[in-house]
Amino acid sequence: MKRTYYIVVYYLSWVAFAFFGLLLNLVCTPLLLVPRRARLSPVVRSAIRRMFDFWVRWFHASGVLRLTWHGFDRPLEPGVVYVANHPSLVDATFLMARLPDAFCIFKRKLMNNPVVGPAALMAGYVSEGNPVDALRAASAAVAAGQSFLVFPEGTRTSPGVVLEPLKYGFALVAHRAHAPVQLILIRTSEGLVPRGRPWWVPPKHLPGAIDVWLDQRWAHDPSRSPKALAESVEKRMHEALGGIVPRNLESSG
Repeated sequence: MKRTYYIVVYYLSWVAFAFFGLLLNLVCTPLLLVPRRARLSPVVRSAIRRMFDFWVRWFHASGVLRLTWHGFDRPLEPGVVYVANHPSLVDATFLMARLPDAFCIFKRKLMNNPVVGPAALMAGYVSEGNPVDALRAASAAVAAGQSFLVFPEGTRTSPGVVLEPLKYGFALVAHRAHAPVQLILIRTSEGLVPRGRPWWVPPKHLPGAIDVWLDQRWAHDPSRSPKALAESVEKRMHEALGGIVPRNLESSG
């Protein structure tokens, strides 16, 4: 009975996410024609953050997913490059619900998708289309005070792998924007929409769990090259994630 309850709630969670996401995009579609629409971008980013926060609260209330924050007892700063590992499809939404005035880089095909693209465009999210243009746009946004959430693996981590090879673009953004880099580490329960698993396949372990740590921070240092910064971040991620026991193994030990 418990398993049936969690599976039903799991699917209802995605239905609610799709409904509110579609509603937001329907509202944003005509706004794309408004002159100087960039003025509305902070409002749309706030709406997205509230929608994701509602999703987090729904998961907590239903009990289908337990999310635990470690080290997030102090307010987070804007104008920071937030770097995180990417074990699950849902972790981006939880982080976007927590980070102040955050944006991310959207895949080009999603930016052109009429179902999800209008809200992303209105929010001022950056398209990955041209790498040089994307880096410039992201750097300008961070320098203007926005938070940049980036998963430098470029995709979700493969099951059984600690960390995929990192792309170093985030370090270039931080260097150009004179911004600090803040590392966030994520651990999820087994099968929580990892790479290669579609969202409509319920996780084997329900209720699921996500633990999020606010880890090391690198202040802007003009004498440090972007490559050196990226290598330092990558080294720390391997050290930390290699010592994190998967929750299903930890609980069974």
